[in-house]
Amino acid sequence: MLERHAYLFEDQEAWGEPFIAMIARLIADYLEGPDPEREGAWIAELGGERVGSVYCTRRSDEVAQLRLMFVDREARGHGAGSRLVEHCIAFARERGYERMMLSTVSPLASAKRIYEAAGFVQTNEEPDPAFPEGTVAQEMWLDLDVCPGG
Repeated sequence: MLERHAYLFEDQEAWGEPFIAMIARLIADYLEGPDPEREGAWIAELGGERVGSVYCTRRSDEVAQLRLMFVDREARGHGAGSRLVEHCIAFARERGYERMMLSTVSPLASAKRIYEAAGFVQTNEEPDPAFPEGTVAQEMWLDLDVCPGG
């Protein structure tokens, strides 16, 4: 997963090693103590190749966090990102979470469209010192009691 993130974002100017270190910490935190009853990670495949992933982590007893969603450039447009997000949301609902949140950054507009289509609403936006100047972090939330489309 770490290698795929590094490859996927290698062309993002100035993300570089600090970004990869942040992703490595997030993955290590998950691997050091996952709670299989309340947390999960999934890999998307297309044509037998791994093309994406997503994590659902426990933020609190009531709040799940969608983390580290990505889809390889070559696999975009096939619905893998939407399916990963939908699966993560369904898992959180099944596990009794009331809400789900995620953080994204402004250059990832296609990911944000997937999140909005799934019902997430942006609640906050602010500069993120972990990314180049001009990049803003965007916090998004989803009420899991509300089913999509109604």
